[in-house]
Amino acid sequence: MNKLLATLIAGLFATSVYAQTQAQTQAQSTSSTGAPVSTATGMTPAGTHGVKPAPGTTVVGTTQSSGTSGMTGTTATSTGDAKADKDIAKANDKEAKEVAKQDEKIEKATGKASQKKSKAQQKADKKIADANEKVAKADPENKGKASAKAEKKAADATYDAQKTMIKADEKAQKKVVDANAKKAKAHAKADEKKAEAMADAHKDAAK
Repeated sequence: MNKLLATLIAGLFATSVYAQTQAQTQAQSTSSTGAPVSTATGMTPAGTHGVKPAPGTTVVGTTQSSGTSGMTGTTATSTGDAKADKDIAKANDKEAKEVAKQDEKIEKATGKASQKKSKAQQKADKKIADANEKVAKADPENKGKASAKAEKKAADATYDAQKTMIKADEKAQKKVVDANAKKAKAHAKADEKKAEAMADAHKDAAK
């Protein structure tokens, strides 16, 4: 009976902790407007006014662009076996080089996306400004017609800019995902090599 009661209490505690963790995660992944945002994102859309990314789209970010680079294992303390220490150091060095290589690719991809989005924003702003200028210069009797035309041009310019931004983000996101996958593989491979080195050291020590 006591064992059953203890099991039930442990289960309730685990459920409570899980629910609390989920709530915190949800709160952190929600923007100030209440719209969910991807934790792999964070790049500020080009421009602070005018065109905004379409609702629900993923905006490639640099906040966590380093991705799995944080997974790089810490250098193990000396095993007391020179060969094992050398193999471990070699594994760590190889992983670090791969992580640096992939981080560079991520930075390049996100930078290129930002540049494309910035240009798209500027292009849309110019079209909208030109349309508004025509409205301002139009004769009073033609104001209504000019205004309607300007609204259409603004809508078209915004749509074109959003398409460009979405495409730029999509292209960059694929490169970010690929780079992070390669970093994760490098980390796993390094762990494998270090574990093998440790095992060999323990085997030699046991002789």
